[in-house]
Amino acid sequence: MQSANMLLRKIVRSSVLPFAAHHGMKKDLFLLSRTLSLSLCLKQDKSCEPSEKLDLDEWKKVLKSGLQEEVSETVSEPKELSSLAAARETLEMWRLAGRAVPENISEEQLKTFMECPSKSAKKKYLKYLHLKELHKKSDKRKMDEKRKRKLEAQDDGSKTDETKKSSFVCMWSSIMDKAYNWRAAQSMIFGQPLVFDMSYEKEMSVREVTNTVRQIVLSESCNRRSVDPFHIHFCNFKDDSLYHREFIKQYREAWGKLLITVTDQCYTEIFPKDKLIYLTADSPKVMKTFDHDKIYIVGSMVDKSIKTGVSLARAKRLGLETAALPLDKYLLWSTGAKNLTLDQVMHILLTLKDTADWEKALEFVPKRKYCSFVNKPVKELKKTLDLINTLKLGKGREEVQKQFPKSYPKK
Repeated sequence: MQSANMLLRKIVRSSVLPFAAHHGMKKDLFLLSRTLSLSLCLKQDKSCEPSEKLDLDEWKKVLKSGLQEEVSETVSEPKELSSLAAARETLEMWRLAGRAVPENISEEQLKTFMECPSKSAKKKYLKYLHLKELHKKSDKRKMDEKRKRKLEAQDDGSKTDETKKSSFVCMWSSIMDKAYNWRAAQSMIFGQPLVFDMSYEKEMSVREVTNTVRQIVLSESCNRRSVDPFHIHFCNFKDDSLYHREFIKQYREAWGKLLITVTDQCYTEIFPKDKLIYLTADSPKVMKTFDHDKIYIVGSMVDKSIKTGVSLARAKRLGLETAALPLDKYLLWSTGAKNLTLDQVMHILLTLKDTADWEKALEFVPKRKYCSFVNKPVKELKKTLDLINTLKLGKGREEVQKQFPKSYPKK
């Protein structure tokens, strides 16, 4: 019996105890082995084989149950990890791999990253956030340098003159803000309406919506500072949309104080259809003069991929009149698409409203897009362009002479 007891102790010490110590079960197994040895010593006269089998079976069950609990814990841990944590881990892996990943990313941006349909879309979105973060850092660095230079100039120069100047500037800016707000309030009662169609969110990416909102913010500030501002309407505007979130980011607390009309209704429900004109570059009809009795509609869209006909199709679907700015009539176009930003369109419309002069209005078109203003009549320019096209196509001399008898007189 002593030899069996010694053999059991050796087995427990050599094989079971190291395994139990590795898995955190040393104390329980030590007590169990001690009870086994005591039970063997006390039952010397009785047959020990059935009791040893029962105790060993229980001991094996305890071991198996402990192992199963540990395996279940290890399996359940990855399942308990949330999708956001998994997305953050993938971002950290991509950052370690040297990809363009932003250092700080919010939960909202992380959800947008998870909603991207493909891996390339996720890479592009992360690159956009990375570039945005770099721009913010550079802007902050420039502002810090500017503030530092300003402080150095204040220390070097006379402080009295600068304090007088700064107080005058603050007083002047507050007075002008009140005047601008008064004009905007008057335009909400007596001003000519101008509609921004906010129904193009599905046609654009997140970056394009952000650029659109920035251009609308510039348009609103330009309109507020004009002599005779428009009464701006945001139609088809949905709460908690991407437009709405971007506007709150841009305006912050001032969003609720803007002197504009924001509604989820369509412009056809607010204004009569015969007074509405949809401004689109795809329209076959060219705008000749600015009509003060009409209500112009501008599509709130920045189209990087240049999807032609989207706004024109929407206007035709609603049965509205369309018009395009006469860029070819007054400008010799050189390169690029004939699409303007929303703030440039606002500058053009305000100048037309005040002066009715197309040359002054079209000065807000970027000079890189056109060579100069048109001096000759449009018909002569069209004739010369048709002549160049016919020569390029290789038509006969007789057909060219028939079309242009003045340029090619008969001998």
